[in-house]
Amino acid sequence: MASYQYIYHMDGVSKTYPGGKKCFENVRLSFLPGVKIGVVGVNGSGKSTLMKIMAGLDTDFVGEAWAAEGARVGYLPQEPALDESLTVRENVMLGVAAKKAKLDKYNELAMNYSDETADEMAALQDQIDAETSDLIWKLSAAGVTFNSAAAFEKDMCRAAASNARRAVSGGRRSDIPHQYILCEGL
Repeated sequence: MASYQYIYHMDGVSKTYPGGKKCFENVRLSFLPGVKIGVVGVNGSGKSTLMKIMAGLDTDFVGEAWAAEGARVGYLPQEPALDESLTVRENVMLGVAAKKAKLDKYNELAMNYSDETADEMAALQDQIDAETSDLIWKLSAAGVTFNSAAAFEKDMCRAAASNARRAVSGGRRSDIPHQYILCEGL
């Protein structure tokens, strides 16, 4: 029998709500790295609850559920908390604030270039290049293409406007999850 290193494992997981209502019982799942799965069921069948358990957000269950050692799990809820006083673009910009701050700092250094700031500017350029190439690779893998920065912003705003719930926040390369859990209603 082959030995596999699972990225995620769940064995005998059952969830019961207060009052005794069973959500699901004796769920057994194991995922290999890189696989894509789907959980399908009628409304109220426990899909979102299962995803929250997998993401480690719900720990009130019976059974065993764990991600592999060193694995990071990202969770995008069906209804994320967005600031309703902001536009879609402003909500998305909250998610990329750290990257924008880095780019703003780089632009400030470029406008006031000096030998004293050259090393800091070069280090920022390296960070920006690494993050940008990673983002472009991910977007390309998802089938997103663009020919210019303006087209990129227009396409991203159009995508965000069409479904604000899928706006994904930015993070450092070390924060990129090994497993994404998207909780989306049909």
